Amino acid sequence: MQVAYIQQGTPEFRKASFGLFIGAWVTFTILYCIQPLLPAFSQHFQVSPAVSSLSLSVTTAALAVGMLFMASLSHRYGPKRIMTISVLSSSALVLISAWVQDFASLLVVRTMQGIALAGLPSIAMGYLGEEVEPKSLGYAMGLYIAGNTVGGMSGRILTGMISDWLSWRWALGFLGALGVLLGVVFWWILPAARNFQPRRVDAPLSRRLWQALSVYARHLRDPGLVCLFCIGFLLMGGFVALYNYIGYQLMAPPYRLSQTAVGWLFIVYTVGTFSSAWMGKVADRRGRRLTLWIGTVTMVLGALMTLPEALVWKVLGLAVFTFGFFASHSTASGWVGRRASSHKAEASSLYLLFYYIGSSVGGFVGGLFWSGFAWRGVIAMILAFTVLAMGLHLRLSRLTGTVAAAKPRGGTV
Repeated sequence: MQVAYIQQGTPEFRKASFGLFIGAWVTFTILYCIQPLLPAFSQHFQVSPAVSSLSLSVTTAALAVGMLFMASLSHRYGPKRIMTISVLSSSALVLISAWVQDFASLLVVRTMQGIALAGLPSIAMGYLGEEVEPKSLGYAMGLYIAGNTVGGMSGRILTGMISDWLSWRWALGFLGALGVLLGVVFWWILPAARNFQPRRVDAPLSRRLWQALSVYARHLRDPGLVCLFCIGFLLMGGFVALYNYIGYQLMAPPYRLSQTAVGWLFIVYTVGTFSSAWMGKVADRRGRRLTLWIGTVTMVLGALMTLPEALVWKVLGLAVFTFGFFASHSTASGWVGRRASSHKAEASSLYLLFYYIGSSVGGFVGGLFWSGFAWRGVIAMILAFTVLAMGLHLRLSRLTGTVAAAKPRGGTV
């Protein structure tokens, strides 16, 4: 079958990019909208910071597991259908979460949201890898991840503001209703996959499960992919820990910032929107090895900048750290799509499995460091994660075959 790629500059490319931008916005608004509410949950439900962080950790963990199955469903029913169901059902669950009466019920609903949310991020990168022409993949991936950053930023800001004006319940209810509306727009605008061919499901369930596990095992035997998966785990763990507990510090003395002010701190996500798209282009031209080094070193610098007590340094540090993280993430995720020679959707799912498990682990462990050592303990944990990621990057750079994998795109890895 001749492959019909979507080419940059065409109406289909703009629709695909904007559609996935909307889907990513809804997904990551829903996923992270409760992050600035963690102090409010601690107060309302009378739980510790580490326990409060479980409202995010259980969602990312369920998301990570759910993504292993969503890729297979997309092969059977088509990527657009699964992604649309994901956006609409997860938005409906946000409406339900707005009216829970106890923290255990909130965790149950947030777990269900994680499973529902898995349908878009597990498929979107594979959709781009199969539908977009290779020379424009870095740019398209950067635009998709830009939707992640805008969604993560605006969701946090909106919940912070609305919870201050009304309550956290009204904040979640508003975002749920908005998500349903945008889910309809997503379904209407996203082009159907040109290269999608439904797969017959004649084999028994046990055989299909074994085949799926065999595909994942094949990817896990590639040391280069394993390095990328672990890099995603470590960097995301540090990123979530930073944003989970900065609110606790800044709402306490001597800062005493309001919920609205803490929510507006997430405006620094705009630098992530810029860095993901821009560094995606840099990776296409200059190679992923250099781009990933720049991103991780920038994360270290940003984390260190948050240590002084002056508020301006903390805000600048957040911005620098965010720039480095999204530069690293867009580079690593695009690298997975290029390195996997087949079953790209499954490779992307494995990357995101590690990525979101890292979010769950880093978010919870960061709470233990916060309780034991305050902000310096959180930063020490983040720096340890980032240094380990640098070691894996060094290992990845030394592997044979990575340079050859980048030659068709005119650059070096």
